[in-house]
Amino acid sequence: MNSRFFKETLSILIYVVIGVVLFFIFNHFITRANVDGDSMYPNLKNNESILVFRQARVKRNSVIIFNAHGEDPTATQNINYVKRVIGMPGDKISFKNEQLYVNDKPVEQNYINKEQQQQGSEYNYNGSNIKNWDISKLSKTKWTYNKHATVVPKGEYFVMGDNRAISNDSRYWGFVKQDKILGVAHTFPWSTNKTARHNINDLAE
Repeated sequence: MNSRFFKETLSILIYVVIGVVLFFIFNHFITRANVDGDSMYPNLKNNESILVFRQARVKRNSVIIFNAHGEDPTATQNINYVKRVIGMPGDKISFKNEQLYVNDKPVEQNYINKEQQQQGSEYNYNGSNIKNWDISKLSKTKWTYNKHATVVPKGEYFVMGDNRAISNDSRYWGFVKQDKILGVAHTFPWSTNKTARHNINDLAE
């Protein structure tokens, strides 16, 4: 009788320990989020579920989740954005003749089509598309913060959505601070398609 009671108690205890460990992992290391909107299309789609790795290191081409409140002036309350890291701290970002440059080197962007690489990456200002820009030019337009920035500041990142033509991103309001980043996004293994999974999960440098 005592032996049976001991085994049942041990089994319950094991389940409790497993539950606590899983809670700790999901609370501190991994969480789940849903994509809201089409700014990362075609690599992430509206309402798609994604994994968010809270402790992952942010690298160039990482797709990150961040709290846009205090970064985008139009975000008047806590709201999470999903964007791709284009510029790391200290980087100089520019767009000239339909080509994106980081530190004066042309950037391959095979994760989006030519139209988004070129016309989509222009900057819409007062109803006109600005075909050539850099951080200095952007910061002097309608940015509220970093009005005199020329490079990405220390501890901050320049981000853009993959669907450049409709994405509200660093071109329009500036940088994302490190402490605003909630984690790095990855797709679920069974979601979307092989190309999109690669473009989200495997391109961080």
